[in-house]
Amino acid sequence: MPSYKLIYFDGRGRGEIARLLFAAGGIKYKDHRIPPTAEAWGEFKPKTPMGQLPVLEVDGTMICQSKAIARLIAKDIGMAGKTPVEQARADMICDSVEDLGNKLMFMFTEKDENKKEEKKKEFLEKTLPPTLDLFEKLASAEGYFVGNSLTWADVNFFAFFGFVNGFFPGDHLKGYVNLNKVMGNVSSNPGIEKWLKERPESTF
Repeated sequence: MPSYKLIYFDGRGRGEIARLLFAAGGIKYKDHRIPPTAEAWGEFKPKTPMGQLPVLEVDGTMICQSKAIARLIAKDIGMAGKTPVEQARADMICDSVEDLGNKLMFMFTEKDENKKEEKKKEFLEKTLPPTLDLFEKLASAEGYFVGNSLTWADVNFFAFFGFVNGFFPGDHLKGYVNLNKVMGNVSSNPGIEKWLKERPESTF
């Protein structure tokens, strides 16, 4: 088994899907957290492959990009998809989640509070519902996006919605039967269930 070291800020963000997958697979790793300060990040940034986090060290080799990291872990724990087509479908779901996540960037880039509220309203009322309608059709009645067992696509969706609920508390999945089953399947995975109970509290 390789030696893993996950390096990310002291928060969930883009590093949490890796932590969830490690938990699901029962994989031991070093969870190295950098304080989210300009000084701490400025000191570590030159050491990264592309000047960004998260970074996963695999036997000392650095891998960056959160999806590349998650995909690697998913392959190691058998949650990438059982066939090339299943793997492509999992990638499709994860890319779609990424597209939706990019539409949330205004939370970090918009300085005008009035404009931020307008964009928040637009996201919750016009962007999120039709996208969830599509995800609902892609999820099975058993609560899986791919095949008949948990994959990193399900975990990625779960991690993203943890992020959404953190910024916009509410029952955004009300009425989405299949998506609620996806969330339940992920949270009831023994390793993930344990991690959710024990993980550190964070502001993001």
